[in-house]
Parts: sequence; structure tokens; C-alpha cells
Amino acid sequence: MTSGQILFIFLAAGAVLAAIGLLFSRNAVYAALFLVVNFVSVAILYLVLGAPFIALAQITVYAGAIMVLFLFVIMLLGAEKLQVGEVYPWQRPLAVVLGMLLFGEVLYLAVFRGGLNIPLPAPEAGYGTPNGVGLELFNHYLLPFEVTSVLLLVALVGAVVLTRSGKIRGRS
Repeated sequence: MTSGQILFIFLAAGAVLAAIGLLFSRNAVYAALFLVVNFVSVAILYLVLGAPFIALAQITVYAGAIMVLFLFVIMLLGAEKLQVGEVYPWQRPLAVVLGMLLFGEVLYLAVFRGGLNIPLPAPEAGYGTPNGVGLELFNHYLLPFEVTSVLLLVALVGAVVLTRSGKIRGRS
């Protein structure tokens, strides 16, 4: 085993353990922090796999902005403790069936499709770099990029309007 494979296994185990900690945490703040650990582990996995742009986007967007919003909502609503909800009788059998289906798919892929030893084609030079992503984004995907920016701006204005009090202070 190479040092890259050992690092990959270590980071993957850390990401899985953080996800398990997230699932079994009773405190919402701790669950959010486990999610941050998971996001950072996945970002480092992207770096190990040679995708620096995706790793930085993972840190910036998910571990930064999204988690700040999650923690803000948790603190704003005072939902530090997760409440145990009502368990419906159909949830557990459905979870078992879906889990067995997932296990069967993994087993099928590992046994009948050759497992994890399928060689992947080498990416082109410059693929996944910030420069390559920027050129691709602004040359071929400019319209979807601009539509997304307008949608985000509309969502921001809508959030401000919805949270605003009835009257603007200072005016009569």
C-alpha cells in the first residue's frame, strides 16, 4: 500500500465516523460540528484525489457558508436538543429493506463488476484546476451561471422582505 492509499483510507474512515457521530448526536450543535468535520474530511479527500478547486469549493460553500447558516438557525430557534419524534410503524421495515437493497447493490458491484480495480481514464491536463473550471464556466456555461446568480439575489431579497418587521423604523 502506498502512502496515498493509507491517507485516503484514514480520511475516509474519519468522514464515516463523523457521519456516524452526526447521526447519533442528541445535541444539534454537536451534530452540526460533526457535519463540519465530515465536510473537511471530504475536502481533503478531494485534495488527495487531485481536485483542488472542488476541495476549496467544499470548504467555502459547505463548511463555511452553509454551516454558518445551520448554526445560526439552530441558535435562533433554540433547538440545541433534538426532540425524538413519533416513530411510524412502516419506517423501520422500509429502512431495513432499503439498507438490504443498498448492500445488495454494493455486493453486486464488488463481485460482478470487478470491484474497485476498474482503471479510470486519466484526466486531461488542467482538468479541475481553478483556471480550467473558470474558463469552462464563463465560456460554455455563462447563461446558467448568470441565472443562478439572479436566483440567489432574488432569494436574498425575499429573505430580507420576509424577516422585515411591518414598518420601516424612522418613518411614520
